Amino acid sequence: MFLFTIFFSKLWFQAIAHILPFRHDNQHSLDPIWNQHHVERVEIVMKETLDSKGIAMFLDSPQWDNVPFILTAGKALDERVGYTRILFKNKAFCLQNESTRKAGFSQCRQRQIIFYVGHGDLNFPAILVSKNLFKPVIDASSWKQVTEFPDVQMFGIPLSDYYIYTPVMQKDAYAVLIPQIFQAKRDSFINTEDLLASWKVWTPLLKEHSKVSPRLYPGGAQNGDILDFTVEGRVVSFSRSDPVQIISESPSLQTASDYKAIASTFRGNTLVSAGTEDLIIKLASHLQQKAQDAVQERGNFHLAVSGGSSPIDLFRRLAMHHYMFPWKRTHFWMVDERCVPFDDPKSNFRSLHDNLLKYFRIPYVNIHPMPVRMNQRLCVEDDRGADLYANEIEMLVNRTSFDFVLLGVGADGHTASLFPNSQALTHEGNLVLFTESPVKPHQRMTLSLSAINKARHVAVLITGKIKHPLVARISKEVKKSEKLPITMVQPSGGELIWFIDHDALFG
Repeated sequence: MFLFTIFFSKLWFQAIAHILPFRHDNQHSLDPIWNQHHVERVEIVMKETLDSKGIAMFLDSPQWDNVPFILTAGKALDERVGYTRILFKNKAFCLQNESTRKAGFSQCRQRQIIFYVGHGDLNFPAILVSKNLFKPVIDASSWKQVTEFPDVQMFGIPLSDYYIYTPVMQKDAYAVLIPQIFQAKRDSFINTEDLLASWKVWTPLLKEHSKVSPRLYPGGAQNGDILDFTVEGRVVSFSRSDPVQIISESPSLQTASDYKAIASTFRGNTLVSAGTEDLIIKLASHLQQKAQDAVQERGNFHLAVSGGSSPIDLFRRLAMHHYMFPWKRTHFWMVDERCVPFDDPKSNFRSLHDNLLKYFRIPYVNIHPMPVRMNQRLCVEDDRGADLYANEIEMLVNRTSFDFVLLGVGADGHTASLFPNSQALTHEGNLVLFTESPVKPHQRMTLSLSAINKARHVAVLITGKIKHPLVARISKEVKKSEKLPITMVQPSGGELIWFIDHDALFG
């Protein structure tokens, strides 16, 4: 069941008001397909050429897991139209020419249900059901089937491919709304309790976008593709970068020293830089794309993540916004671990679990914590925990090459648990090592440099003003240096990208 908050204008609302009766009358046909396994997305659109307000957001629920509910509205657009559209997934592949088949018998054509408010090309309220779905049951006393079609298409499909129904008597919204007010029909309105509850959705959304600059656009047909957007996981973003450049009205008050240039590379590799929040968004999207590519090419995605504070914001971003991430196909490995029990607040695995893993149903066999506790003791070499982890990697990870390794950098230049001037930096034959940290807890288990440098993709995340002196020092270190272990990270056949926020880059 859908719950919609409807903003009435002079558009007809009869089609929208009939959603729940339609759902009830066609329950037999809809029940098997009214779920996340069959629905690709739901669109709720109110476009105006005059005054209106708009926002786009992504919704889901247990019944509609990973199905985007896209709510859009806007002013000064190319047309005035409103509709709710349920688009169904299409897994069919048709070998024969589609033009030779009747619409009702082709499973390759788009399948959708549209509750059309009015205006636009169709210019009347209607309910449209693709003929390759089912013939709907409609109350004949209120709705009549359209048999003569205007020469227009609906989402690129001829109207003859739909069963189309329109009200027997079209009514203006106010003609229905005002009598319902006098008759005190409570079910037609949102009660105070539900209205206040809605702020639990809108308040964090508005807060999240309070620092986002609005996109400027000329209006009407001149908008072109400026307002086109994509939905990736739970992130809604514009398809193209903002074409508008804002120049100060007082250039005379500016000097060259007021600006800082961002290079496209750092130590010869790709650099991505932005404000901290935007940087995390970019890294999360980059990580999801690499995960989807790996799953498509190899069936699984092997991700090794570091501990410490650096990746926590990324974990939380992934947990809250990336429901389309291939979680069930992802294997989680640790780059390093402190020799403490897993329930210890200092445990890297606990941080990964508390900030990410607990939010998804990831197969238990896909989670690979480092075996720092064996035989009721911590990190004893005789227990061969490092060898056990290395054997697990060799058994499950193709050619022991992780698909993605996420690294942070400590203030002393260490990465993973590879510390400056440590003997572990010279161990080339081992995948996993025990090391000693200069700070407590001293004992660590870590992937070796050779294991890290075999990865297909490596991302180094550095954030915060406190890291600026370190970033400046790394940038000046031309060669690999054991004094700065992070400079020794260079994938032999893979890609290295530095994700450094503005505070760390510029101070």
